[in-house]
Amino acid sequence: NYLNSKQFPEYEDWIVLFAIFAFATCGGYSGGLRLSVDCANKTESDLSIDVAFAYPFRLHQVTFEVPTCEGKERQKVSLIGDSSSSAEFFVTVAVFAFLYSLAATVVYIFFQNKYRENNRGPLIDFIVTVVFSFLWLVGSSAWAKGLSDVKVATDPKEVLLLMSACKQPSNKCTAVHSPVMSSLNTSVVFGFLNFILWAGNIWFVFKETGWHSSSQRYLSDPMEKHSSSYNRGGYNQDSYGSSSGYNQQASLGPSSDEFGQQSAAPASFTNQM
Repeated sequence: NYLNSKQFPEYEDWIVLFAIFAFATCGGYSGGLRLSVDCANKTESDLSIDVAFAYPFRLHQVTFEVPTCEGKERQKVSLIGDSSSSAEFFVTVAVFAFLYSLAATVVYIFFQNKYRENNRGPLIDFIVTVVFSFLWLVGSSAWAKGLSDVKVATDPKEVLLLMSACKQPSNKCTAVHSPVMSSLNTSVVFGFLNFILWAGNIWFVFKETGWHSSSQRYLSDPMEKHSSSYNRGGYNQDSYGSSSGYNQQASLGPSSDEFGQQSAAPASFTNQM
């Protein structure tokens, strides 16, 4: 029984923890990059230009000012792209999966009788598990593509191309440091791990539904009929063998009485002689 298994609480703990890691590593991210513009006229240079961005990665709303190397005039630049839809969808799936896992754990432990009542609880649990498995797959795939777009949009080499001062050979534009994306990469990994956990949980939840028990009865009935018919066939074969053996012994030769009568006939004939 899956619900009574000692491994069940541990499995639910993994689901809860992986959901926490998924939305924490994505929803709690904030990063940035630093650029440097060294103009031909050193007084117009800016060697420390910080560009900060964070979840939900509406990069087109991230703006910063850079020197134009043409006097004191400065250029307002914004990043390109918007990955908010995929990021927010991923975090939403993770949060709701976390809340449902907590609620399901409480029901499994403290309200197991009501959970099994009328088979309604296992059916709802099975449907929700299938839905969350699908959402984890879609959300993780979408966020992986969104993260790829974020990496391209925040690449210092790509950002430098947006500055007019960097298009002049007399000016020197460099990237001081690039954004760190390790936590975002981790969020994608945890997303697909959550999909694997939820997809694996489908079988265990299905075993608690009436569909599984009815299929087991459907498979067991033909097997029982087949075994009973086989036993009846074996009994008839044994009885047939015993009767045929008896008939063979009876027809094998004359009985001892008949043999005695046949041997007595020549003896009486010699006496007459």
